[in-house]
Amino acid sequence: MSTTTRRAVIVGAGDIARVHLAALTALGVEVAAVVDPDEQRAVERAATAGAHGSSDLEAVLAAGDIDVVHVCTPHDQHAPVALAALAAGVNVLLEKPLAHTLADAQQIAAAAEAASVKVGVCFQNRYNPTSQAMRAALAGGSLGPILAASATVPWSRTGAYYAAKPWAGQSVRSGGGALINQSIHTIDLVQWLVGPVSEISGRAFQLEAIPGVDVEDTATLVMTHNPAGQPPVRSTMWVTNTNAINAPVTIDVQCENGSLSLRGNLTIAEADGTTTVVSDDRPDSDTPSYWGLSHQALIADFYAQLDRPEPFWIAPVDALPAQQILSQVYQQSGLYTSG
Repeated sequence: MSTTTRRAVIVGAGDIARVHLAALTALGVEVAAVVDPDEQRAVERAATAGAHGSSDLEAVLAAGDIDVVHVCTPHDQHAPVALAALAAGVNVLLEKPLAHTLADAQQIAAAAEAASVKVGVCFQNRYNPTSQAMRAALAGGSLGPILAASATVPWSRTGAYYAAKPWAGQSVRSGGGALINQSIHTIDLVQWLVGPVSEISGRAFQLEAIPGVDVEDTATLVMTHNPAGQPPVRSTMWVTNTNAINAPVTIDVQCENGSLSLRGNLTIAEADGTTTVVSDDRPDSDTPSYWGLSHQALIADFYAQLDRPEPFWIAPVDALPAQQILSQVYQQSGLYTSG
């Protein structure tokens, strides 16, 4: 079925909803409604797509004829919205993370596994040309076994950021800070590229006190991966929201016969001296580059697969490992234990 016959509902009228609206418009998907507890906010966001604004998700779902619910809410509302959509038999596309707690994330994953509809998670950075090239280079075998990996996320989140979206600084609603809200994409990429994680040692903490904010702004991790057919590999990661600017994410993978270095663009260096550079430029995107620029690619792929019987390739079960990793770091740090 063509995407021009599809009808979507976006739940949550914040910044990320704007990105989803732009992608749906480009695909020719009809946006039936934007839903937000603040009805005026919903109406204003919906107006940009000629859609209906509402504060009543139950009524919108009951009206029927909806193909996909896009979950763009604060983290603590991911599970209630996703589960309501699944109960109504509607496909679901979730922003990261799955939920604000691991327990809710596991509930979503279980419900998705039992559902007859598709559920996808927006780990859009897997679609970046650089990420795809890293995955292909590692799978190709010419670089040899992986020896080590490291990553950094040097971003900035100031008091103004939290004033604009207070929920993001409240652990009871967000589930955390730098790890769950900003660095989860990089955690996902590292485990996707290097291999499943069997051991984690990490600490998360707050270096910069901001009034009303109780989430971590910095974390360090050491992970042991188990790549298929290779000995265990160690990766290290450092993330912070205290940097002066939103600098590019870095990922480095050292292999026996070469290396991969992501710093905006990707450099693939082979032992024979061959060097390949893969660009991640997206001049047509209005998304901040540090978010990752592949929302439209992921959303288009999700809609293209709606009529296929197999699950979407980034389903909740595929998103769980990243959440399990950061949740273990929170537990080791004595943070957010009530969740």
